[in-house]
Amino acid sequence: MTGIGFSYRKYIAVIALQIVLVMTVLDVTLVNVALPVLAEKFAISNSSTVWIVTIYQLVITMLLLPVSSIGDLHSYKRTFLIGVVIFTLSSALCAIAQGFTMLVIARAIQGIGAACVMGVNIALVRLIYPREILGRGMALNAMCIAIATAAGPTIAGAILSITSWHWLFLINVPLGIAAFCIGWKLLPQNPHTERKPRFDWLSAVENMIVFGLIFYALGNFSRKGDLTLSAAMLVIGLTVGFFYVRRQFGHPQPLLPVDLFRNSMYTMSIATSVCSFIAQNVAMIALPFLYLNSYHFSAITTGLLMTPWPLATMIVSPIAARYVERHNPGATAALGMLVFIAGVLLLLFTGSHPAEWNIAWRMAVCGIGFGMFQTPNNIVMVMATPVHRTGGAGGLQSTARLVGQTLGATLVSSIFALFASELTALKLCLYMSVGFALFAGIFSYTRTLGHKKELHM
Repeated sequence: MTGIGFSYRKYIAVIALQIVLVMTVLDVTLVNVALPVLAEKFAISNSSTVWIVTIYQLVITMLLLPVSSIGDLHSYKRTFLIGVVIFTLSSALCAIAQGFTMLVIARAIQGIGAACVMGVNIALVRLIYPREILGRGMALNAMCIAIATAAGPTIAGAILSITSWHWLFLINVPLGIAAFCIGWKLLPQNPHTERKPRFDWLSAVENMIVFGLIFYALGNFSRKGDLTLSAAMLVIGLTVGFFYVRRQFGHPQPLLPVDLFRNSMYTMSIATSVCSFIAQNVAMIALPFLYLNSYHFSAITTGLLMTPWPLATMIVSPIAARYVERHNPGATAALGMLVFIAGVLLLLFTGSHPAEWNIAWRMAVCGIGFGMFQTPNNIVMVMATPVHRTGGAGGLQSTARLVGQTLGATLVSSIFALFASELTALKLCLYMSVGFALFAGIFSYTRTLGHKKELHM
């Protein structure tokens, strides 16, 4: 089939990507809401229950770059479909888990499937969308993530109010089957290349050790765990990381795409991404404490007040994508960070007893700014890489997001531990969010200097 029909079939393939993307994001938000229910069900402490979330995110972080490399070398489509199968089957395992240990193991397997999907998602979007409208594909990703984030707590509450916790995982099964069928039929194959380097298994093991130990140690520090053990893990992780990075130099297709850092635009884009997600996560973690404990809103009201942010991001992302088809995406992303900063500063100066509407519109300003930033920033990162390296670049992009989110969470925990006054700590968190957003905006604008032709879509 050619012409319009062929294009139509390609765009239908995007449905498979978005179904699974929503599944992986929803899976975090749904389980977060259900943690108290699961703690009671399995008769375990709240701190132990957090492992249901932690193990999922830890496995994703450890495997993102290896599965992205496999996608580059072999097939983005096959990697994606294998991930869908693993994620769907492990969701069923989660639903039938009879004990806490079995649920944690099933969640770890879910993380393997999610890593396969997330590691090649951007590469598949790039293959499906022509260069001139690539931003629309990126915007659709951002919009689906925002919808899942905003709707997650409501969906979890509805499921738990009418049925058992098992359905939090069972809903993935029919969605996974649908995504697999669509993807099998319509997703494109990798562009043909003459030579394919062998997969570097040693680097893959080093990658898992480095990210596993460092992320676990950071999380343990924030949970005030065994400091000696955490410090030892951090030292071992950094030591292995030194040899891991050194091994990547000179490799024909490195697992950690260090060769791409020779491109200053790509390097600045990674720095921009890390800083922006630190800024976002610091604010998103601190604000519920501010609304609940300082402004004395109810839990329901606090949840509703958090909603304008992802909703505004959802609305603005496709508009930003259309805008950067004719304008500089780097400068647009920098402007988005300035709007985000304005929104956080407005939240800092709402007074001691603000009305709900007075907070809601300020939250929407933060969401508008992040929507203006996220899609253009993703476009710059993708366009700065060769097509056959999009998997690795996309994996590093997702890793940068996870690094930023983890550092943001650790930063909030550290600030809470240092200050006796919660209100002082919360305000400092918001100022830190402004600071990292400012760095992200500066990095974003700086990368546009001297690269205007490359950034023009």
